[in-house]
Formats: sequence, structure tokens, C-alpha cells
Amino acid sequence: MQKTVVLNVVGLTSRLLEHTPFLSQWASRGKLAMVKPLLPAVTCSVQATYLTGKWPDEHGIVGNGWYFRSECEVKFWRQSNKLIQGQKIWDVARGVDPSFTCANLFWWYNMYSGADYGITPRPMYPADGRKIPDIYTKPIDIREPIQSELGQFPLFKFWGPNTSIDSTRWIADSAKWMEERYNPSLTLIYLPHLDYCLQRFGNDLNQIKEDLEEIDGVCQNLINFYAARDAEVIVLSEYGITDVSKPIHLNRILREAGLLTVREEMGKELLDAGASIAFAVADHQLAHVYVNDPSYINKVRDLLESANGVAKVLDKEEKSVYHLNHSRAGELVLIAESDAWFTYYYWLDDKRAPDFATTVDIHRKPGYDPVELFIDPRLKFPQLKVGLNLLKKRLGFRYLMDVISLDASLVRGSHGCLPSLLSDSPVFITQNSGLVNANKIEAIEVFSLILQHLWQ
Repeated sequence: MQKTVVLNVVGLTSRLLEHTPFLSQWASRGKLAMVKPLLPAVTCSVQATYLTGKWPDEHGIVGNGWYFRSECEVKFWRQSNKLIQGQKIWDVARGVDPSFTCANLFWWYNMYSGADYGITPRPMYPADGRKIPDIYTKPIDIREPIQSELGQFPLFKFWGPNTSIDSTRWIADSAKWMEERYNPSLTLIYLPHLDYCLQRFGNDLNQIKEDLEEIDGVCQNLINFYAARDAEVIVLSEYGITDVSKPIHLNRILREAGLLTVREEMGKELLDAGASIAFAVADHQLAHVYVNDPSYINKVRDLLESANGVAKVLDKEEKSVYHLNHSRAGELVLIAESDAWFTYYYWLDDKRAPDFATTVDIHRKPGYDPVELFIDPRLKFPQLKVGLNLLKKRLGFRYLMDVISLDASLVRGSHGCLPSLLSDSPVFITQNSGLVNANKIEAIEVFSLILQHLWQ
């Protein structure tokens, strides 16, 4: 068995590879293939496809979140690996060789899987309202020693307005920590740094030059580390980021048409999914539209097909073409135009937006919100506001870190639809050129290619 390591450099494309000196040179000595993006081209769906070799209509991960119909709730960023339907790569590999072991470092759906070792973010939420950075690990008894040696996982630099290379470096260091102690056969490493700067700035090289240099340095360190341990390294990405300028508020369109219902709590509005005729679960450039009353499907389709920024509306037949006809998917699936993306916003007056709208709160929001990467530019003294909130935290008071903007036009990059340019496709790079014969591969082929690296 050949020790294999997969570096998931989120957002890396051939266009950006030219600006990462080490990775570019490393790739030139091997084989680079474009990965044909799947729909939706979002983290959880792509990772589940890579790890099962199945399309979303088979493994069930139709997005980063979806509507849980039996609970009438939208849920994003769940953690249980049981949500992925079908065998995972570690199950298949262990069936070939019982001595096989796998370490999963921050790939999603990390909890309660068959992988032998794992680390994933798992903040603590005490009853006093605080959010404390922490991790979930397998085995569970490494949680304290790894943070004792590497420092507390920098959760607030992993996502939100303070994201930086620090969280990606921590993940890289945790992978080396795992390697030195457990020597797994297959190591999966999630390196998300580029994802965040690209959503902020798009592919503006003047803005992201330093970020490209930083991720190049992390990859160089890891590749050299694993080369010294005779490991075969694969560098791949999940999707490319395209430049956007048009946020589309689907739920506001549905609400104005009398199809979406809200519930008022203390002067603020909450989406009432179970009481709505139709609502959209926005996920970057794709949205699942759930229609609780089937007699309205055609009306909803007609309404949204004519909406500015909507490129395509998929019904049941068309969902099958794109491998999305699963019970978790919406009755309709919307794809954005390449320069547009979908917000989750449903309120018509910002004063009535829910209190969590201006915070980093990935679990309460009924859709993905990249605006969490931006501090509200209208705040005159944002650091003072943050400091006062942190003081409340230290004193044990409840507090609301309400510093996030509601201006969706701040977002300059997105993903999820199928890019028109080949250079915006994700990549698969290996030094083992003999295993990759084509210049373009399907996303489901990544699964078998990883297995081939293990038994070349």
C-alpha cells in the first residue's frame, strides 16, 4: 500500500496556479487534469462525491444545507457522517486491506464516520450565550493534547471577518501532528484559505496576491514534509470562484408574491418555512426551492424563471439530468447566472431583519451567507464595538456580536453553478502521471483515482 495524502486547496484553479510559484513548479513535474464541476459546486456536495464516487442524487448531499421536511427546518453545516448515503473511501479501502487507516483533517461530515482519525471544528456554546473555539476529535483523547501543543484552534480566523491563513496553518500542523503519531495510510487535509479571499475580492490578483503566496507556502511545507515520508501527494480543489456583482434575493420575490410566510418575534422577522407555500434555500449560486403546496409549482417556476439573475430553473426531469433528483432537493432547483448569486434574505425592511442576520451564525441562518466575511462598513468605530462586546463576554454577560453588514453587494466572488471558462474549473494534480490519462475528469472519478494511488 502506498501512503497517500490529499491536499484539498479550496478555490484553486489553473488560472490561479500560475501565481503560486511552488505549486506551479510542482504541478509542471506531474499531471494536471481539470475536474468537470458537478452541480452544486459547493463544499459538502463536492466532498461527498469525492469520498463516495457517487453523484448527489445517490449520496444525498444536495448542498451545504437543505430543508429537513419532517422537522420543517432549514439546517446548514451538519456534522454527522451518517448523512452521506453509501460507502466512503475508507470503507472501500479497508475492505481491500484491513491494515488500511485514514485520517480526515477538517473535511466535512467528519463526526461518527468510519475514518480512523479525525479533527473537525466543534465550538462550545455555554448557556450564557458565549461561543468558545473547540474541536471534535477521533480518538477523543487527542482533543486536549493537540490543542495544548498547537494552541487552541483559531475558530474566529476560520470563518468570519477575521479569517486569515492562521486557521489553514493550524489544520496543516494538525495533519503533521497526526502523521507523526499515527502514520495513516490515507490523509485528507482541508486547506480553505483561498475560498475566503476569493469570495471577498473575486479573482482580483491585486487583492489576493498575498493570500496566494500564503497558501503556496503552506502547500510547500506539507508536500516537502510528506515527501520525506515517502508519501504520494495529490493536490485537488472542489470548485473555482467566479466574479459576481449581482446578489439575487429570491425569498423577497416569493414573499412579495404572497408565497412566503414570516413569523414576528420581538419586532423581528423569522422565516416560517413550514407555513410558507414556497421558499428558497440559497447556497451560493444554487438554490433549492421547496414548494409545500404542489399545486403552486408551475406558478413558482414561472415567477422565478423571469427573475433577474436566474439562468435556469430545474424541475424533476431536469434535476435528473444534473444528478440532483433526490428527496432532499427542492421541488425546483435554481441556477444563477455566472455573475450573480443567491442570498437568503427574506425581510423587506432591514430594521426587521432577525438579530442573527448581523452576526456570524452559520446554523441559524436559513441559507448560506458570505456577507459574514465583512464587518459593516457603516460602523464608524468597528474595533471599539467589537472590543465592548468582548468585554461583555469576559465579564460573563450575554452579548450580540452584531457587526456584520446586510449589504450583499460587498461579495465579489461566488461558486455553485457550472463555470463557462475551463480555467475556472477545479483541478486534480499528481506526480504519478501514469494514473491520469485524460486532461479532464469527472468529479466522481476522483474517488477511484485516490484508491489507485493507494494501490498503484
